Amino acid sequence: MLKHIPAILSPDLVKYLMEMGHGDELVIADANFPAHRLGQRVIRADGHGVPELLDAILTLLPLDPYSDYQAGLMQVVPGDPTVPVIWEEYKAILDRQTQDQGYQIKEIERFAFYEQAKDAYLVIQSGETALYGNIILKKGVL
Repeated sequence: MLKHIPAILSPDLVKYLMEMGHGDELVIADANFPAHRLGQRVIRADGHGVPELLDAILTLLPLDPYSDYQAGLMQVVPGDPTVPVIWEEYKAILDRQTQDQGYQIKEIERFAFYEQAKDAYLVIQSGETALYGNIILKKGVL
């Protein structure tokens, strides 16, 4: 055990976060996301939701202030009546974790999101059941 590492983060997950470089991307995916088909590296976090994973990861992961956006969300498919209320939780976590650093969120069309996930350094498959619960984070520097 180590101090100050949230218990929700497995040793393998912390290892991958440490290996990521500036500009690398991380996908925290919901339970419906095709993580194993798209991801180069996949860590499973069954039983955990995206908000709790996002909060724990942001205690360790700096976001990229030089990018146009620091977080990406899967855009709702046109005509889908779903309202992804979970996004408000993500924004509250980002607000708290980034404090005065600030951040931008980009909505990414569904299939473009899948393509971007193929190039992500890591995909974390959560047990999140909220629709459109996926988020991409861009790693920055300390």
